Amino acid sequence: MTAEIAQSPAPGLKAWLTTDTPASRWQARMVQFYLGWLSLSRNPLAMIGLGILVLLILLSALAPWIAPHDPLAQNLQNRLLPPGAPGHLFGTDELGRDILSRIIHGASITLYIVALVAATAPVLGLVIGTLAGYAGGWLDTVLMRLTDIFLAFPRLVLALAFVAALGPGIENAVLAIAITSWPPYARLARAETLTIRNQDFISAIRLQGASPARIIAGHVMPLCLSSVIVRVTLDMAGIILTAAGLGFLGLGAQPPIPEWGAMISAGRKFLLDQWWVATMPGLAIFIVSLGFNLLGDGLRDILDPRSGQ
Repeated sequence: MTAEIAQSPAPGLKAWLTTDTPASRWQARMVQFYLGWLSLSRNPLAMIGLGILVLLILLSALAPWIAPHDPLAQNLQNRLLPPGAPGHLFGTDELGRDILSRIIHGASITLYIVALVAATAPVLGLVIGTLAGYAGGWLDTVLMRLTDIFLAFPRLVLALAFVAALGPGIENAVLAIAITSWPPYARLARAETLTIRNQDFISAIRLQGASPARIIAGHVMPLCLSSVIVRVTLDMAGIILTAAGLGFLGLGAQPPIPEWGAMISAGRKFLLDQWWVATMPGLAIFIVSLGFNLLGDGLRDILDPRSGQ
């Protein structure tokens, strides 16, 4: 009982957050957010995914203080120590560097890649998709054929081509992933826009003299946003794997930066005898990808109007 009281807002605030007659747009948004949070909190798998994401953020923010060793410090006397060795919970790599410390510091690189891609590719795809869906005609044809060209190539292959042209490095890897990740968001936003643009409220707004740019930015995009958010969360696992693939091939983060894909690449030659060198960063990629997928499934149940919620 005490735990329920601690987790619930004050009675007055709870009534304000659950009212059926919000007095302002801000209150209506907060009511929607609170009800969505209640629905999400009842999904244990989604909460596990959220916990993994929160843990990733905490590891990224607190890495200098919680990592037991310097991730770049080499000690050849301690090379290839197994997991559980004194002072090295996950063991050490071929240069004697602590694997746990490198995984903790690598979390900030993964979060950096995810944040930059999430802030660029969905926005570009949303703009292109809503513009194509609302305008129609030749503009729709040109933008969608361009989208089809990008979708015709596997994401990793296209990202490899861009990184090969731009040069190896984490910034170029992020740029390549962002360039190759926007087409699905464009197709999704266009499909949503086609169902919205002929609605009565859009016709009413158009009759009031609103410009197409204002209609798209102020009314169409917000209605497409929930589907895009769900798609972004579900796509993060693929983005993480693509970034790890580029690092594995030596085209992403460059040594000695502790990027998980590069760590797997360095440990593959020891996989049969010293399995932990490549397995530990591989498990980190697996857990984070699983967390994004679980959270994405939970958000889809809340934000997708066709989910029956």
